[in-house]
Amino acid sequence: MKKFWNFIKNEDTSETELLFNGPISEDTWWGDEVTPALFRDELSKVSGNLTVWLNSPGGDVFAASQIYSMLKNHKGKVTVKIDGIAASAASMAGDETLIAPTAMMMIHDPSTSAMGNKADMEKAIELLEEVKESIINAYETKSHLSRNKIAKLMSDETWLNAKKAHEMGFVDGILFAEKKKPFPPEEEEEEEPDEDEKKEDALTAMTYSKSKNLSAF
Repeated sequence: MKKFWNFIKNEDTSETELLFNGPISEDTWWGDEVTPALFRDELSKVSGNLTVWLNSPGGDVFAASQIYSMLKNHKGKVTVKIDGIAASAASMAGDETLIAPTAMMMIHDPSTSAMGNKADMEKAIELLEEVKESIINAYETKSHLSRNKIAKLMSDETWLNAKKAHEMGFVDGILFAEKKKPFPPEEEEEEEPDEDEKKEDALTAMTYSKSKNLSAF
């Protein structure tokens, strides 16, 4: 069985990290009790905080839903760090979501394949519409954008760089971003008076001196 995740121990922090790299479940979890059960079993052995490194173009929406729910249910703090691409609503599962300055988010409509008659096609469309609404639920909870705004972003297959994802509320911060230190105010240089100003000052001084001498008599 192919696993699309891997739990590792960070030697520096002694905390567990979860690596998602690649599509989330290339094979559907429909009727597959083993894969989600195995993931849940491995996650249940993790105590304390968990860091999730995410680089995934998305995948099975129901697999993403289960991952989202399991991570949300984790007792420790879950920090999601996007270091490549995040094209899955599972990226919204973190208590805190951070993104690398070079990483990207992509928000898109769900897709499927269907065959059959007109009624079958209509049912497939209805399913996609409901799946989209469920995905909007996750994005809305995180970003607090309106449902109409998120729906439009999904329909437009919107790509977001780190700054835009942060501005729109899909992530809480940008990785490795250093706080900008304020620049000290520049000292104003005293301007040297030009020759005309020097002549005027000298003339004023002479006039004042003569006036003082006259009044002394």
